[in-house]
Amino acid sequence: MSSKRNAVAVTILGKEYRIGCEPEDEEALLKAARFLDASMKEIRGTGKVIGTDRIAVMAALNIAHELLAREHNADTAASTANKRIRALRERIEVALNDSAQLEL
Repeated sequence: MSSKRNAVAVTILGKEYRIGCEPEDEEALLKAARFLDASMKEIRGTGKVIGTDRIAVMAALNIAHELLAREHNADTAASTANKRIRALRERIEVALNDSAQLEL
């Protein structure tokens, strides 16, 4: 089963790019392009970074940093949840063992 790729036009910092993507991914591509455009405009607006290439690299670094920070936070939260689950499981096992001994 093959699907036809669409050429989707996105505008980033006033320049149009045509990107090929699957029809079901078009909305996600447009959303990503809007996010990147906003990030690059924010960086350009500071006046500290000059040049489209440098702005793009700074935006990419900022986005990558945010992604990695979120992944780290998710890993930390999962680790904390797993520790709590293990502690609760141990308490349940102790309670079950205590009640089994009382029945004897």
